Amino acid sequence: MDIFITVRHCRPTLGTGKPCVQCGVYSFPCLDRLHMAQYCAPMKIALFLARNISTTAVAATCDVLAGYPQRLVRRIGHPVMWMGRLTDILDTRMNRDTDADHTRYRNGFLAMSVIATVPCATVALAQEVIARRVSPSLAIVTGGIIGSSLSAQRSLWEHVRAVSLAARQGLAPARMAVSHIVGRDPAQLDEAAVMRAAVETLAENFSDGVVAPLLWMSLGGPAGAAFYKSVNTADSMIGHRTPRHDRFGYAAARLDDLVNLPASRLSAIWIILAAMTMRDMDARGAWRILRRDARHHRSPNAGWPEAAMAGALGVRLSGPRSYNGVISHEPWVGDGRADLTPRDLDRALTLYRRACLVQGGVLVALSIMLRHGAWRTHRVTRTQAGQAPEAR
Repeated sequence: MDIFITVRHCRPTLGTGKPCVQCGVYSFPCLDRLHMAQYCAPMKIALFLARNISTTAVAATCDVLAGYPQRLVRRIGHPVMWMGRLTDILDTRMNRDTDADHTRYRNGFLAMSVIATVPCATVALAQEVIARRVSPSLAIVTGGIIGSSLSAQRSLWEHVRAVSLAARQGLAPARMAVSHIVGRDPAQLDEAAVMRAAVETLAENFSDGVVAPLLWMSLGGPAGAAFYKSVNTADSMIGHRTPRHDRFGYAAARLDDLVNLPASRLSAIWIILAAMTMRDMDARGAWRILRRDARHHRSPNAGWPEAAMAGALGVRLSGPRSYNGVISHEPWVGDGRADLTPRDLDRALTLYRRACLVQGGVLVALSIMLRHGAWRTHRVTRTQAGQAPEAR
């Protein structure tokens, strides 16, 4: 019997004193709530997580193999584009220049509640409709395909790889390529600065664009990933300390910091584990730099993957940079050399792919373990149900 339909079949017999005709899970004579929670709650949790993690594994695989087709982008757009339109509409209507600061602050929280709820509820509803019409296995595959649009493994690799290829043609093409993935002034970057910017973007977006959406998908299914992606998109649009968004974007910025907190630490772990499997990487150095420099970064989350990446590669990242002509004196991350070359960027890309592979392996292992645990709980429950004395 498919473990994903056990709970559904058992619901009609809950509290009736009769065994389920499909699995017999609820054939407890006393039907005591404590017994029900003891045997059913672990199985429900295991089934829920196993389904979500299996969906996440499918999503990661689809993203690596195909990504989000450009044909779909041209015809219907991308989910992030839809979330961006919603954010822009709310920003236009709820963040007027004539509003007082406290009004903008309040409206920012209201806008974030809408931005986070609408995509999440839409995906959850679509997933529920699909689950009621197809088999559990097909529902997992369908959910994985939907969820793959919220991950950026392939897209991130392609954009950073383009910088490496352009750097071999000259500094001007490299500046043009890196301008698509960073916000700093490309005209003021030499080759080493271009390479550092690309490596920093690779590390930071490994956390924001790959680990975080897959982590939230593992916890809440595609709806969880949609919730995270909507928050992250809103932060990128309105979570800036500008006169217009300083108050209105406060909720978006703080919520994004919160939802990225576990993923940033987890992404650093994946990088270190990946470095342990590669001869030309320094896993111990990654751990040392992570502990020393991660908390000194301007961002509460970006410093973790950047520090792990810098330590593994044996280079220095971050440091002073220019945004719109204004010099920002950021602390250095790492204690290696700062004059990066295209070869260093290629090494970072290799480490990134290995870290994605480590993450995928962990997802598959967790899915198998949780399925086995669900089956084991199911067998124990049936055994105890069969051995229970008859009701008086």
